Amino acid sequence: MKSFSAALAICLLLPSLPVGGEESVDLAMENRIRQEGFHDSKVMTTASHLMDSIGARLTGSPNMKKANDWTRGQLAEWGLANAHLESWGPFGRGWSYEQCTLRMITPDTAELLALPVAWSPGTNGPLRASLVRVKLATEDDLKAEKGKLAGKVLLLGDMRDVRPSETSLSERYDQKGLTEIAGFEIPGVSPKPRPGQPPFNREEFAKRRQFRRALDRFLAEEKVAAVLEPGALDGGTFRVQGVSNGYKSDAPASVPQVMLAIEHFGRLARLLDRKEDVQVELNVKSRFHTDDTMSYNTIAEIPGTDKRGEVVMLGGHMDSWHGGTGATDNGAGVAVAMEAIRILKALNVRPRRTIRIALWSGEEQGLLGSKAYVRAHFGSRPEASAADQEIPASLRPSTGPLTLKPEHAKLSAYFNLDNGTGRIRGVYSQENVAVVPIFEAWIQPLKDLGVTTVTNRPTSGTDHLSFDEVGLPGFQFIQDEVEYETRTHHTNMDTYERLQREDLMQASVVMASFVYAAATREGLIPRKPLPKDRPAGEGTAPGASPAEKGPLARPDRPAVAPAAPPAPSPTAAPAERAH
Repeated sequence: MKSFSAALAICLLLPSLPVGGEESVDLAMENRIRQEGFHDSKVMTTASHLMDSIGARLTGSPNMKKANDWTRGQLAEWGLANAHLESWGPFGRGWSYEQCTLRMITPDTAELLALPVAWSPGTNGPLRASLVRVKLATEDDLKAEKGKLAGKVLLLGDMRDVRPSETSLSERYDQKGLTEIAGFEIPGVSPKPRPGQPPFNREEFAKRRQFRRALDRFLAEEKVAAVLEPGALDGGTFRVQGVSNGYKSDAPASVPQVMLAIEHFGRLARLLDRKEDVQVELNVKSRFHTDDTMSYNTIAEIPGTDKRGEVVMLGGHMDSWHGGTGATDNGAGVAVAMEAIRILKALNVRPRRTIRIALWSGEEQGLLGSKAYVRAHFGSRPEASAADQEIPASLRPSTGPLTLKPEHAKLSAYFNLDNGTGRIRGVYSQENVAVVPIFEAWIQPLKDLGVTTVTNRPTSGTDHLSFDEVGLPGFQFIQDEVEYETRTHHTNMDTYERLQREDLMQASVVMASFVYAAATREGLIPRKPLPKDRPAGEGTAPGASPAEKGPLARPDRPAVAPAAPPAPSPTAAPAERAH
């Protein structure tokens, strides 16, 4: 008992102790953050309002505007300063849907589980038509089917095997996995492929995008009534995204496109393969929104004191797809970032540097909101060439001269959360070797919460890249996978119920601790050398991937995946990032 009392007295007398070298950690503040974050948490209340009251938040949609307005008001209500919306764009057309029903009416009647692809037009009332299975995978296919498909509902795509999962659908890091991710891997010119997928090739990727656009034009010109496609995953869970570049104001005309559960797709495919007459009734009510083509990021601050001109940022992207309510992608990151800054404000901290939260829009279309913010405040490069624009913005290499703005010298770091509900297990240094001992010191008092790993590896696919690309310290946390790729990522099951309360509370405490440490330490976070300019069209940004964000997109860990990953649907939009 004596030794415990003595240790407690030392902590009270010396609240800032050097941990892991010369970096100091304010243990008294760690205690206060934990008390507020674990015993008076508001993270699930915030999450419920965002997911349940507002719902899905497609960039440019009315719900996204509601989310911007509500988060700005909530941050101001908590007492944050300068709560406002920063516009960027023009983004283009917003889109929302009110109804999507799909029924088979011949040879049997059955309700089919389906959702419209974003930026797909509606059907102008219930549409009854014969269903036709057709292959449209090449230019020759388009020529062969010309003049044959008017008024038809097309079933596109291949049926795949649906097998029981041999592994758990939920995954968390064990010590072996954390040890593996801690080891650095020398990056190549191109990223490692996803399991079951070929290596990324810029030219092939651009060709696939060009063909998808040609296919969309073909469908519209041929006056196809609608297109039905199978979504990835199974068990009633399926992914749904958007028409390629459908949000752009000059996007060409399209036709109604619907994704459906693989089990329901399979029944239709088998009937058609047996030459049976299949008729369906489809009713999609959707709307385009063009009254405001700009989009917005939500911004608010806790002002600093003696170093108030310097800034530490935290955040995540608030936009989502529309199949669920955007809970794990990325309502979880938004709720955690809001809770982290609420904790610090509730504790009435007086940080040396200004702490600024940013909740981004347009991430799902290529990190657009965070890139626009970085251009406006920190630095920019020339617009991409026409050839490079065929590659999604999040996958393009840094090209052209970098022009820096005065605020560039004042940003200490940006901390991002965007890989689902899983608790934080560590942090990627993004190849910033100088920051490793600092982060290792910060995680010492967090190890009992499971935060143990700092890796020099980079990670891709989310908004920290917008900062990293202009030479600013931008960091993404290592998170437990949980069900991100197997159940929730861009799916109809991405709802509040999949959020894990204890995970989000832990992540909020960890993020608040990191942000406070960065805002109160003596110096700015060390930086890597500014990225070198590269000629347009040369390679892919290190760490980037053509796949969507999450463990399947990263070279740093294995992941649970379907036994036979499906090939990309011919009309589905490519992922606009590495989300």
